[in-house]
Amino acid sequence: MWAGRDVISILDFTREDLEELFRVARRMEEIERRGSDILRGRIVATAFFEPSTRTRLSFEAAAHRLGASVISLHPTVASLAKGESLADTLRMLDGYADVIVMRSRLEGAAKMAAEICVNPVINGGDGTQHHPTQAMIDLYTIKRLKGGVDGLVVGVLGDLKYGRAATSFIFGLTRYRLERIYLISPPELRVREDVMMELDRLGAPIHEVTDLEEALPELDVLYVTRIQKERFPDPAEYERVKGSYRVKLSLLRKAKKDMIIMHPLPRVDELPYEVDRTPHAAYFKQASFGVPVRMAILSLVLGAVVE
Repeated sequence: MWAGRDVISILDFTREDLEELFRVARRMEEIERRGSDILRGRIVATAFFEPSTRTRLSFEAAAHRLGASVISLHPTVASLAKGESLADTLRMLDGYADVIVMRSRLEGAAKMAAEICVNPVINGGDGTQHHPTQAMIDLYTIKRLKGGVDGLVVGVLGDLKYGRAATSFIFGLTRYRLERIYLISPPELRVREDVMMELDRLGAPIHEVTDLEEALPELDVLYVTRIQKERFPDPAEYERVKGSYRVKLSLLRKAKKDMIIMHPLPRVDELPYEVDRTPHAAYFKQASFGVPVRMAILSLVLGAVVE
């Protein structure tokens, strides 16, 4: 059951939960353009304490497509700037809205918000591990473009140490029966030990490699992430690893013809623009699924599903 639930971590959701979401998202694709009024009279609050384009705007677009109103908190001009505590700000928002979509650089901020608020909280990304709605979009993309997730070989390339979209996606993959999951990164950006321990506990078929070329011929899906400069606690660490991996066009000659390349975006130099013209490029289609999947999340959480 989704109604009234917080959406904090992808690990809080079973495969059955995800499949229910995907069924509703497919229906939302059909009504996205014409819209619906199933959330008329509901208010969705967005509280983003970190920069965001796709997540914030797609949630706001999703709310509008379903007839809801949107209120947005802008921290620099809110009472937080006057010294109000985050907890008090969240309690205030909880009184104004039916659901809060929140982003923070602080690990565990969304969980804390869920403990404070009466209404559902949706994690729009916090810390370095959790971005559950992005992972849901990613899994939906694979299901739509590859017909399913089971039995695939998936490679996740890039910043696996600080990238919360990548970590959340990898956790999401554990809800399915994959043939193999390649974690591909420079040694400095490999998955953290605590995350690896959880993947071991979940029985994920993990293989760590440092060279994309080693894994590429086997891959059905290549998930690429950028090096996120803003997450590095030490600027010198970022300088050592920036530009350390790149999906070169010449390398893709070794890929399966039907391999898809995904990326949560934005990108920098890890995914050259010339890749956009190849049949492998699926990241703009992936981005387009953001609105219908988030329409589905809002409708399910608020108990107003389109039949």
